Amino acid sequence: MYRLRAFRNTDPPHLAAIWRSQPPQRGVLQPISAPLLEYGVFSKMHFDREGFIVATQDDVPVGFVHAGFGPSEDGNTLDTTLGTTHVLMVQNGDDHESLADDLLSASEQYLRGRGASVLYAGGINPLNSFYLGLYGGSEIPGVLQSDLVLQGACTRAGYRELDQVRIMQCDLARVRPPVSRELRMIKRTTKKKKKIDPAPKTWWEACVWGSLQRDVFTLFDKAQNRVVASASFWDMQPLSACWGMCAAGLFELYVDSPLRRRGYASYLLGESIRILRRRGVATIEAQTMGVNEAARAFYTKFGFTEIDHGI
Repeated sequence: MYRLRAFRNTDPPHLAAIWRSQPPQRGVLQPISAPLLEYGVFSKMHFDREGFIVATQDDVPVGFVHAGFGPSEDGNTLDTTLGTTHVLMVQNGDDHESLADDLLSASEQYLRGRGASVLYAGGINPLNSFYLGLYGGSEIPGVLQSDLVLQGACTRAGYRELDQVRIMQCDLARVRPPVSRELRMIKRTTKKKKKIDPAPKTWWEACVWGSLQRDVFTLFDKAQNRVVASASFWDMQPLSACWGMCAAGLFELYVDSPLRRRGYASYLLGESIRILRRRGVATIEAQTMGVNEAARAFYTKFGFTEIDHGI
């Protein structure tokens, strides 16, 4: 028999062992350690030990589940009306189904007890402040398609699929940024700027990105005297280290509405790729919702290929 309890400070080595027992998955960092879990989870200022539920057998952890929330509209507090089960893992070889079902039920009970009226499974923006660099890729993509334990528990509990997240990668050694008259005109009328580790604008942005290195590239329109496009990347450590490459995650690509579909995104991404490649970045990863065919076509044009997906 096992029992469920809240997280304790003595748990991380046992939790890391459970994580390391999982079957190989592209988007799950291996090998993991207690300090890496501290970095990506326990050190976050909004971590709540009551929401991290551990299953023990003879006082030894054999599984865990992590429930949490997203930000308020202004990004300065937690909003507990929407809750999610970020991660659920059980010791490989144990009775997955019954233990996973009980852990998911405990997660739901915690979330409802804090006021959640809508329950999700998997982290995704804005429910994305834990596990960056440990699970998923350039962003948290919901539940990875290879994460059969959490997927199975959600199916048995009656969750329904809302959408799929396409995870795409681009080998920078092969990419050739497009060249056209339109892009040359953009080059003449704009100026490129870059900023390393910009200060967070909100408390929630600090929760998500505070410990991660970011690079923001912008296009400054000379005539309009303002920024009209931006591309934000982060150094995908430590996950990319287990892939044996230096990878940058593209997590935001923005163009002012009146200038969309006029080449600004292509020009800015092309220039960003040139700079990142000179820094030694080998791969760029990006994610897009499955229903966003325009975004998928845009990335495919640059040489991105789909390598995984989340639900």
